[in-house]
Amino acid sequence: MNIYVSNIPYTATDESLRESFAAFGTVASARIIRDRMTGRSRGFGFIEMPTDEEGHKAIEGVNGQDMLGRRINAREARPREEGQGGERGGERAERSGDRGGDRGGDRGGDRNNTRPRGPNEFRDQPVVNRGMY
Repeated sequence: MNIYVSNIPYTATDESLRESFAAFGTVASARIIRDRMTGRSRGFGFIEMPTDEEGHKAIEGVNGQDMLGRRINAREARPREEGQGGERGGERAERSGDRGGDRGGDRGGDRNNTRPRGPNEFRDQPVVNRGMY
């Protein structure tokens, strides 16, 4: 069983997370998720236990307990959605392909000039930004 654990103290290690669940059964793996850039804990992680019985017992025993000064939360992990980032990733992919005329694509201006133009303005006239010259 895969268990999602949240509100983990930032000072906790994989080993301290493993120890808090080991009292309820065999822990196959314990991993705190870390930021890719800084390596700092993101405050959540995952525990894998070989049987559902041990997993449910661990969730009941650990949920709401104190770990290094914080109350951790545990629940059964949901399976990952397909694609990057699950459903939201798909929404972003659809929107990113639709760049239309609102963002400078067919307007003739540069991408940094995103102000809306009125119907009487000429598209070929250059826009001079303050401090440009």
